[in-house]
Amino acid sequence: MTIQSSVQIGDVIRNAVVFNVKNWLGGTMNSDSLIQSVQDFFAVLEQRKIDYVLVGGIAILYYVEGRNTQDLDLLMAVSSLEKLPELKVSSQDTYFVRANYGELQVDVLLTKNPLFKKVHSNYSKVQRFLDRNIPLATVEGLLLMKLYALPSLYRQGNFARVGIYENDIATLLHYYQPDVSSLLNVLSKYVNENDLAEIKGVVTDIQSRIKRFNNEFR
Repeated sequence: MTIQSSVQIGDVIRNAVVFNVKNWLGGTMNSDSLIQSVQDFFAVLEQRKIDYVLVGGIAILYYVEGRNTQDLDLLMAVSSLEKLPELKVSSQDTYFVRANYGELQVDVLLTKNPLFKKVHSNYSKVQRFLDRNIPLATVEGLLLMKLYALPSLYRQGNFARVGIYENDIATLLHYYQPDVSSLLNVLSKYVNENDLAEIKGVVTDIQSRIKRFNNEFR
């Protein structure tokens, strides 16, 4: 199951921004320039042959309908990031860079992180998505990224983002039924025992919900 659409990526992001009431304050948002920023940014990535993989909410839209997001999430090496001086960095740590390209927010997950590098190298494929060909994380790659992030989100007490991530995980597991044991085995090489136990608990709970849903609606 893949979602086919003629909608442009810029439209998806613009709609998410426009319908977020928080962005109405101050009146500085320009939805038309946002779409142009998205189109220009992807053109730059293509022209400069930047090595990246699209992850996050936009990537999930390839596989699941109805996902909403306000930014682009990319896996990228530092060397690739350095080829994009137009990105205006607002914050940065060891594995994460938040930046803007015009009106567009871009979150870069650096492949200095071993798991991010693994997903970039082994769990991605160029797909025709929305209005262009894009290197996209596979279902398994997206699940690895989401599951890997969960323990940190729990520690931050970020209930809203935990809910979004768990819903993404549940939806991908429900529709695509990947080999969960294999994914957990991969994750075991990149997280500590406590985090792995927490991830396994979440997965078990989600699988129970999926089973209950399937039994009730057959």
